[in-house]
Amino acid sequence: MIIPKLHYISQGNSPKEHLENIQKACTSGIELVQLRLKNISEKKFLKLSTSAREITSHFQTRLIINDHYKIAKAIKADGVHLEKSDVCPTIARKHLYTWQMIGGTANTLQDCEILLDKEVDYITLGPYRVEITKDNLNPPLGLNGYTAIIENLKTETPIIGAGGMTIKDVTDVLETGVSGITVSGEITRNFDSIKIFNGCRVKKIRRKKYKRFRALK
Repeated sequence: MIIPKLHYISQGNSPKEHLENIQKACTSGIELVQLRLKNISEKKFLKLSTSAREITSHFQTRLIINDHYKIAKAIKADGVHLEKSDVCPTIARKHLYTWQMIGGTANTLQDCEILLDKEVDYITLGPYRVEITKDNLNPPLGLNGYTAIIENLKTETPIIGAGGMTIKDVTDVLETGVSGITVSGEITRNFDSIKIFNGCRVKKIRRKKYKRFRALK
């Protein structure tokens, strides 16, 4: 399964802003968008997801739905991302189409091992550094944390770094062996940064031929 290296997690103060930012990200060349909006009714989230699917389909951009796996199936999104407090991946898998991917959130080596046992398609591992946008944060992993976990896992399942990353972090983070990164605030502040992030990605693929890059564009 091909999973892009750069993931944009949608941001906005309202559903409308989320859609506007998704539109801007797609226009700027993002390959995968994760729609993430908490504290919203399922009915409103379905409407938002449907609109997001229309936008991403137009640009042939992958769309991942956060948490709501039934909505992900209903709108035929490319997959669902499940956080640690969400439904078990094995339960979601039974409801989804066989071609839809499942990602999971991990903060430790043990979290990763549990998700691998549940056969997720990718793992988002973080936080890289402390973020100010979420509550109940786990301790930041930093470069040493990523390196240690990647070396212990020895898996072909893509591990995606997450948590407060900026453009200047990309090279060092990729050198730990992660397969890609998720970015939110840095992209929302400047959608032109997508091209810069993608440029960093190309340079790393040319310099180091990690086996796990084979599944990524």
